[in-house]
Amino acid sequence: MSRVINTDSTGKQRNQQMRTAAEILRRLSQKQAIDDDVKDMVATLVYCFNEIALGIDQSAEAWEKRDYWMKAEELRQKWGWAGDMSDQLKAMLYADDWAQLPQMMIKLLPRVADIKITKLTRKESDWEGAYQRLMRDKPPLG
Repeated sequence: MSRVINTDSTGKQRNQQMRTAAEILRRLSQKQAIDDDVKDMVATLVYCFNEIALGIDQSAEAWEKRDYWMKAEELRQKWGWAGDMSDQLKAMLYADDWAQLPQMMIKLLPRVADIKITKLTRKESDWEGAYQRLMRDKPPLG
């Protein structure tokens, strides 16, 4: 019997999400005003970083099952920022506090600095409607 190789690993998904985030941040830095497109892009960042955080948990659990505790902890330490940033961006969107966006971008830009973007490959349709979806999924107050 041959080995089963997962070609859609969490590492590959993480790289794709980071590439999407890098392209969105590049586009956001060129925007002059907060419009529907900006809202959709920021909401997509929430989803990207949330997916990364979920993938990190899956990968770390897999390492722990093999008794690689140190590797699992290193992974969590290296990528722990993703879940935190997802929560911060989500809170900013829920509060409609767009004055925080520049500070958020300053925090995020170093995270994607090593991703080389020579050509923008993500389409606007990739984030269209993300803001409305995020607002629809907003938990009720109380």
